[in-house]
Amino acid sequence: MNIFIVHSHPEKKSFNASLTNKAKETLTKQGHSVEISDLYAMNFDPVEKAEHYKNRVNSSRFDVLSEQRNAYKTDTLAKDVKEEIDKIKKCDLLILQFPLWWHQQPAILKGWFDRVFVAGGLYTSKMRYDKGYFKGKKAICSVTSGAPLSTFTKNGRGGGEIESILRSITFSLHYMGFTVYPTFLSTEIQNKDFTYKSEKKFKIDLEKNLNDWSIHLKNLHKIKPLKFYGWSDWDEKGNEKRD
Repeated sequence: MNIFIVHSHPEKKSFNASLTNKAKETLTKQGHSVEISDLYAMNFDPVEKAEHYKNRVNSSRFDVLSEQRNAYKTDTLAKDVKEEIDKIKKCDLLILQFPLWWHQQPAILKGWFDRVFVAGGLYTSKMRYDKGYFKGKKAICSVTSGAPLSTFTKNGRGGGEIESILRSITFSLHYMGFTVYPTFLSTEIQNKDFTYKSEKKFKIDLEKNLNDWSIHLKNLHKIKPLKFYGWSDWDEKGNEKRD
């Protein structure tokens, strides 16, 4: 398979970087091809703005969707966006690696969604959900948090169950047609201000976490994907069908 990892952490020595490196090592040893976009290292611009569009539909008013549609149609998308789209098109599995910041993905990754999933090209009113552009491709989020695993419950202080917290991002992937797997959550990634265990125990647990991630990737084909609704689950008005 072709694997595409979108890495979103500013520190090259972070545990997120270790997880990305472990994924590359594991998947490469299995014979897969791995490509990585390190968004911070690339200095990827997450802000959608008029300057990205040189062949404007309307120069007096910046309408994002109209400009995206036109740029895709006329092959005038910004170079960085075109490159990311090409990487997704080539991949069989998309891995999003990021820390949980304020109960969501870092802004640079949200901006990657905003700019790369272009309207009129990668999704339309009819090309969404189980009829999405990337139907047949798989996706998984690998996420780190400083909080203990026990806090990620429905009413826990971690903000809820991880799939509930990340519903917007996993649903967006489903919206684009991906088959989305349950999130791989790495917890208690402590720093100097938030510690839960001794330094020795912490290092041991980090190594175990990396090994668990490797095993998880090797067995991903055995894991049941997340369940989302598709077109057959709604009526003509977009309401949920009921028996």
